[in-house]
Amino acid sequence: MSSGAPQKSSPMASGAEETPGFLDTLLQDFPALLNPEDPLPWKAPGTVLSQEEVEGELAELAMGFLGSRKAPPPLAAALAHEAVSQLLQTDLSEFRKLPREEEEEEEDDDEEEKAPVTLLDAQSLARSFFNRLWEVAGQWQKQVPLAARASQRQWLVSIHAIRNTRRKMEDRHVSLPSFNQLFGLFDPVNRAYFAVFDGHGGVDAARYAAVHVHTNAARQPELPTDPAGALREAFRRTDQMFLRKAKRERLQSGTTGVCALIAGATLHVAWLGDSQVILVQQGQVVKLMEPHRPERQSDEMWPSQDSCWAHSHLLPAHLQAQHSAPH
Repeated sequence: MSSGAPQKSSPMASGAEETPGFLDTLLQDFPALLNPEDPLPWKAPGTVLSQEEVEGELAELAMGFLGSRKAPPPLAAALAHEAVSQLLQTDLSEFRKLPREEEEEEEDDDEEEKAPVTLLDAQSLARSFFNRLWEVAGQWQKQVPLAARASQRQWLVSIHAIRNTRRKMEDRHVSLPSFNQLFGLFDPVNRAYFAVFDGHGGVDAARYAAVHVHTNAARQPELPTDPAGALREAFRRTDQMFLRKAKRERLQSGTTGVCALIAGATLHVAWLGDSQVILVQQGQVVKLMEPHRPERQSDEMWPSQDSCWAHSHLLPAHLQAQHSAPH
């Protein structure tokens, strides 16, 4: 993944002129709310969701759907944020789904006392979310909020993935230049987020990290003052969330991960495993990190220490950043 230096946005570059036209087309294609028997316009995120997964999964659902329709990124992110925020303010108990009998038996056999996990029906939740999205789009058709019209900076991003000899692609990437809009952050610091997760033993862990690491980072109180610390905590929390999901659904996959959060003029890099970020300045490689490898003695214990490394670097005026994961 590579990105050019940030450029000041203009109305044309930001997609401001495309926004009203996109909303008109969207509402023409979806003129009515979805009924319970109507198919979803985009695949729901699995069968059940825990409440802690709802924000990230619905944001991913919206960004995937709106991205497939070529929505301007600032508009897609702002629409997703508004629809998710409105739905999260409602009573989600109507979507509650009781666990299967065998899952209840496993919980009874667990000697460790834990708070019961509330699971929600993902299909019904997704249908309600799309209806909320249509409603927000209808409101914005009359007056589009300024935050949905433009991003402070524009990034030139290219993405390339190779499956090689594997049966399925197990890696996932994230390109989120409109980070602030997706999470309703209105401070003066412009942020963009990019990540690569190299899955193994299946795609579940890589996909989960690609959905939830940046969501958890955005919700850390220390994000404005300590972005590297927020990323570190986001890795830890996402790992805990996936362990709970893996236990519920008997998943056994894993992933390495590396992410880059650009906040203002500073690049914050966090990683776990041997995925890498490479910074190239005027044709010269600038070393930013040491990937974790089993052959390094200092890394022999890192998988069991719940450890994530995070560094911060001041960005040069002109840069080219390449994000890569081993295949």
